[in-house]
Amino acid sequence: MANIQATDAGKHKMSAAHRVEHALIEEISAGELLPGVRLDEVGLAHRFGVSRTPVREALSRLTAQGVLVPGEKRGAFVAEYSREQLSQIFEAMHEIEAACARIAAQRLSLLARSEIETAQGDCMKAAEAGDRVAYLRANEAFHLTIYKATGNPYIAEIASEFRRRTGPFRAKKFQTREDLIGSAQSHQTLIDDIFSEDSNTASKGMRDHMTNSFMQTLRVN
Repeated sequence: MANIQATDAGKHKMSAAHRVEHALIEEISAGELLPGVRLDEVGLAHRFGVSRTPVREALSRLTAQGVLVPGEKRGAFVAEYSREQLSQIFEAMHEIEAACARIAAQRLSLLARSEIETAQGDCMKAAEAGDRVAYLRANEAFHLTIYKATGNPYIAEIASEFRRRTGPFRAKKFQTREDLIGSAQSHQTLIDDIFSEDSNTASKGMRDHMTNSFMQTLRVN
């Protein structure tokens, strides 16, 4: 009985750590937690209603991914990058995103089409409402559906990691309702390219989309 209880406790602890990690990833990717912001264990434990152990585990995993950097004391900071580092990260991100679009176009299923269209609908709804936070979350979800459409969880995870790292920087370019609408509308061209099922067209479409995103990001960082 004691062993079963210990196992259950371990599962609960890991579940709590995963919940904290997932919530922080969403907030960082959506730009709700900006570069340089300090995350302390005590504050996060209180916020999520958990002990400091799962918080420490979540921060450790995000630090290992490069999303956070360790502080001198307990806690961590949202990673900050120079313009040169950001350029290098985006260069790599371009290649991964283009590969995802290319593979997704080759393997496109009816389910993948439906999920991409649904995600785009969420983007348009949030953009038209002028809801910046909702749009940033919907925009992340939109790209994740493209990664999922590749049918390759390994490349999807690599692409997701780059989005987590660059989320706070990309978020700065969305300041007005018009910015949100313009971004959402640009998705449609990308969707058409992927739905063409032509891998070259999809790859070029994503490269164009990412180049525009990168130039806008550099202007505000």
